[in-house]
Amino acid sequence: MNLSIGDRVRVRAGDPPGHIRTPYYLRGKEGVIVARWGEFRNPEELAYGKQGLPKRTLFLVRFRQCDVWPDFIGGAHDTVSADIYDHWLEQA
Repeated sequence: MNLSIGDRVRVRAGDPPGHIRTPYYLRGKEGVIVARWGEFRNPEELAYGKQGLPKRTLFLVRFRQCDVWPDFIGGAHDTVSADIYDHWLEQA
C-alpha cells in the first residue's frame, strides 16, 4: 500500500500481545498523514532481539481531538499527532 502526505488513514484496531509502539487510544481512529519520516527497522521486532526487517515507513499522523476523545470539550480545530508505522495504517 502506498501512503502519502495528505492521505486519510485509519489506525488498525488490533490489540496484539507484546511490545507495541502504537498508542492504544489511537487504534481504530482516523487521521491524516502530515509527514513521512523515512524507513526504519521495525521497533516491535527489535524489542525481541530480531532484526526488524523489512524496514517500515514511519509517518506523522494528525488526529482531531474530538475524534479521539468522545468527551473532548476543546476547540474543533484542536489536534493530537503521533508517529505511526505503516503496518498499523490503512486507507480510510
